Amino acid sequence: HIGCHHEFPERCVHAAEAGILADPRNEWTAAGTYATDEMFDCQPQGWDTARYGIPPAPAGRLLEHGDFVDLGDRAFEVIHTPGHSPGGIALYENRTGILLSGDIIYDGPLIDDVYHSDISDYMATLLRLRDLDVSVVHGGHFPSFGKVRYRQLVDEYLEQKRQAGCHLRQP
Repeated sequence: HIGCHHEFPERCVHAAEAGILADPRNEWTAAGTYATDEMFDCQPQGWDTARYGIPPAPAGRLLEHGDFVDLGDRAFEVIHTPGHSPGGIALYENRTGILLSGDIIYDGPLIDDVYHSDISDYMATLLRLRDLDVSVVHGGHFPSFGKVRYRQLVDEYLEQKRQAGCHLRQP
């Protein structure tokens, strides 16, 4: 989600999505789909759906698979996770097993059917991540969970897609 990127002085993003941050058109951000009158119980003062747009927020650093985000007292490895979106990333701290998974895996319905999603990439990413030694996963949505639930969610998604006739993309 990029709706608040403009509020941060430093922004890091995978190269595959840098253009969207710099020029966040509603059709590229799904804002037109999700930022609707229906999403509010009570609309914020001054809200006008027709005028809503995400402010541009160019990246200050481009991230690639294998890079590290060093926070001083901890460092997270960048894992490129295409599937939900082409430039999705997860951040993994090997020392603790903490995975900040973003939108690739969380304990709820996984979104793989929006304009920027690719089910073959999603499957390949989850297969690649399946045996990651996680202690806890903090997803982009829903409560956090541990290793057993993590593998269960990955396996359930992969099996569901295989039964639906989806296949991994061949190199």
